[in-house]
This record gives sequence, structure tokens and C-alpha cells, in this order.
Amino acid sequence: MTTANVEHRRDDAWTVMERFYAAEAAYVAAGGYGKADYAEVAAHLDPEMVLHQAPGLPFTGTGTWRGHDGMERFLARFSEVWESMEFLEQEHWGDGDTVVARNLVRFRARATGRAVETEIVQLIRVRDGRMVECRPFYWDPAAVAEACRTV
Repeated sequence: MTTANVEHRRDDAWTVMERFYAAEAAYVAAGGYGKADYAEVAAHLDPEMVLHQAPGLPFTGTGTWRGHDGMERFLARFSEVWESMEFLEQEHWGDGDTVVARNLVRFRARATGRAVETEIVQLIRVRDGRMVECRPFYWDPAAVAEACRTV
């Protein structure tokens, strides 16, 4: 295998996402903003990163988060809502700079202690070994919101 092939495999979209998912889960588990080191998460994000979240979930805010600052604000909100996230199953399709990932994730809500398992499908673009765009689609957003409901 040539060095160019090794380099490509190290920076393909799925490999970048595996590293990002691990850093994201560690950040949330460590308590998020003000308690965890964001640098490991940021290392996997392009400076022009755009996250398109569907509005209406307890952690999505405006729905669009841009750049390193936007992602840090999103993850701060996300880690206020969730105390843990565990990837139970993962599949992916695509290559090069685009990947579609199907994740079965178990979240545990900080406020209620309730867990919810849900599938999330993400359309992800990568540039120069870093995530530049992500569009997640939640299979059961009502169950996700219910796990966080305190009333």
C-alpha cells in the first residue's frame, strides 16, 4: 500500500467521523462546556463547519450552527441536555468526502435520568480530513424530546 493510499484512508469521511464521534462522546461524558476540553472535538471540524439540526428538539436551538464557535455552543447545549451518549450500532455508506451514517444511539438525559435509544441518520461532508457539513435526521424525535421532559 502506498503512502497516498494510507493518507486517503486516514482522512476519508467515515474515518473522520469515527474520530469525531469518539471525541464528541468523551466531551459529553466529561460534562461539556466549562468542564471538558473542546480542542479534541474541534480538531475534527473544518473552520467553516455547518451543522443543520432540525428545530424542535431540546438541544437544537436555531437549527443551524456555524464554525468552531457555533459547534462549541451547540455541544454546550447538547451536553446540558444529555449526560451520556453511547453508539450501539453504526453503519455507513459512501466514500471520499461524503458519507451517510446510520447510528443507533442511547442517550441519557441529565434532568430526568431517563434513557432513550433512537436511530440517527446523518449526511456528512468532509474536507481536508475534517467535517465541514452535517445534516442529522432523528428517527423518533418525539421519544428524544420525551426523555428530556421534566414536567
